[in-house]
Amino acid sequence: MRGKILVLSGALFAALAFGAQAAQLKGDPKAGEIVFNQCRQCHHIGKGATNFYGPVLNGIIDRPAGTVPGYNYSEANKHSGKVWNVATLTSYLKQPQHDVPKTYMTFKGLKGDQDIANVIAYMSQFDRSGAMHAPTE
Repeated sequence: MRGKILVLSGALFAALAFGAQAAQLKGDPKAGEIVFNQCRQCHHIGKGATNFYGPVLNGIIDRPAGTVPGYNYSEANKHSGKVWNVATLTSYLKQPQHDVPKTYMTFKGLKGDQDIANVIAYMSQFDRSGAMHAPTE
């Protein structure tokens, strides 16, 4: 039993270290705009953006999941308890269906940690009205 605990502890430590490293990656909003092209088939962002196949992504940072007015979310998303920030978006964008089982989002996820950091940096520039502001450091 002791050996199993040590193995589990080692795996848990590795997962936490990897997650911390991914969350610390500095995103490039310009590169993120290119990555966001994969998202555009379902999501809109910026001035005049509206819900589409997916909800509008203006003001996503610090917004509770499942709360954009007028969008029909899955029950799983509405009741996930998530608040979108760098850590929750990093996890979700890697494997949406794993992170929120039964979500309506069918996208398989972004594989590269830098792509994820970049797209989060891009989306973070837009406030809830769709106005773009300079990223803060």
